[in-house]
Amino acid sequence: MRKVRQVIGVLLVAAGVCLGAAQAQQAPDDEDIFTRTIDRESPYYYPSLMMRYTAGDTTLTAADYYYLYYGYAFAEGYRPLLPIKAEDEMLMVLERINQDSIRYEDMEAVIRCAEEVMQRDPFSPRNLNFLIYAYGTIGDTLNERINYDRLNKVLATITASGTGRTEKSPMHVLRFEHAADWLAAEGKAVLKRLVVSRTTEYITVADEYGRPESKGYYFDFSRVFRHPEDMPKQEQRWQINDLPIGQKK
Repeated sequence: MRKVRQVIGVLLVAAGVCLGAAQAQQAPDDEDIFTRTIDRESPYYYPSLMMRYTAGDTTLTAADYYYLYYGYAFAEGYRPLLPIKAEDEMLMVLERINQDSIRYEDMEAVIRCAEEVMQRDPFSPRNLNFLIYAYGTIGDTLNERINYDRLNKVLATITASGTGRTEKSPMHVLRFEHAADWLAAEGKAVLKRLVVSRTTEYITVADEYGRPESKGYYFDFSRVFRHPEDMPKQEQRWQINDLPIGQKK
């Protein structure tokens, strides 16, 4: 897995350098987002925005990405707690790649898996990172730039959703993995994830040299839990005097 972590880390950190065009911080307004993205007359009508996004439209603005990213929480395909098989397949491809002799067919396999992942998680920074890597490796500069633009705008959208420094101003993400990817883009690694409320986690971090930092980041995961039926079911065990019923001493 070391090679995979290197690919993730190097490219996401490089992308983080490009987040300088700061947006005014604004916690997502779900009611406004829902209303605008279902309105056919709205410039943020979701099917139109998603069509432009999947087509690789680099003219999409910060406002477009705000409605795209957080509007996906209302999409039928949004199931953030279900595993994505193509992610595991892509990691297997990346693990077998010989960095000294990269084969074109391996990069094609990465792209194929990443495109499958996009069907379920279209804004995954990590997945966009893999697309940048694969397209750049085979010399497809057009698609490399398209995905680099996507990655930077997704990261900037998350950045603009809160300071992340207080529980009252968390950054809002659609999946648990997106928080770790945002931190990677800032050159930070996750140390511990601590639940501080029904919707918020506090993540302690280390810097690029592995040194723990004194202050971590707050992330809002409220949208993740909109589909509790997708959560893994845990077996309930009834106990008497600390002994599970039906279990012998």
